[in-house]
Amino acid sequence: MSELGAFLKSKRAAIAPESVGLPAVGNPRRVSGLRREEVAQLATMSVDHYTRLEQGRVTTASDSVLNGIATALRLTDAERAYLHILAQPPVRSRSADADGAGRPAVGPLLRDLLEAMKDVPVLVIDPRGDIVAWNDIAVALYFDFAEMPARERNMIRMLFLEPRVRGMHRNWDEVAAVSVARLRMSVGLMPGDRRMAEVVSELLDRDPDFRRWWGGHEVRATDSFRKSFDHPVAGRLLLDWQALTVAADPDLTMIVFTAPPGSATADSLRMLGSWAAG
Repeated sequence: MSELGAFLKSKRAAIAPESVGLPAVGNPRRVSGLRREEVAQLATMSVDHYTRLEQGRVTTASDSVLNGIATALRLTDAERAYLHILAQPPVRSRSADADGAGRPAVGPLLRDLLEAMKDVPVLVIDPRGDIVAWNDIAVALYFDFAEMPARERNMIRMLFLEPRVRGMHRNWDEVAAVSVARLRMSVGLMPGDRRMAEVVSELLDRDPDFRRWWGGHEVRATDSFRKSFDHPVAGRLLLDWQALTVAADPDLTMIVFTAPPGSATADSLRMLGSWAAG
């Protein structure tokens, strides 16, 4: 089954018939949630057209059809956007190199900025989540990324498969679930990217938690989140994570960790910064 079909099937299975005004009793139901014909009815489209979309016999659809399906399935804004991405794939991925071999270069001005941000941990990632640059305090927060093979230096891969990263998150389940949902959106934006496929394949093969969340077909476009860390030197840290696109190179994203001014975590970050500088 195509990703579009799997996504549609997952979303219709999650909707109780009575929640959309359909009877929950009557003819025996062989599937959970809505039937295909019920989705078609709610979306005001033919059953045959919807069935062919879900079965992968049709892989594209108009905006009006997709909007009708999104409304029928009560999709969130992120899920609605993802549905359009699947049915109307981008002409090319966000990164020109589909095999992932050519990572975006980090220019000297961006490196100067990382160096100047001494009290704020910053990572720079490419569209696949591979870490391509960092500052000293990010090393103090995590560890020296330069010691890792480049292909293991991936944010979501480390979250699931690197014990040091997985173990330092106090709210790991919450962070991991959101990260998987965010990854699914990224995969949709980069169709055919072999490096992205490699990361997903390895995680599916090696981690049962990832398999469970990936199978749920949740989608989010999260650009901020709060993480709770247990740090071996600084102790407990509550850090706000933000993803900021680099205007000079949209293929690069800065992941910035901050704490509210005057908080205990802000004091701990300053201590980490001094420790990193020393």
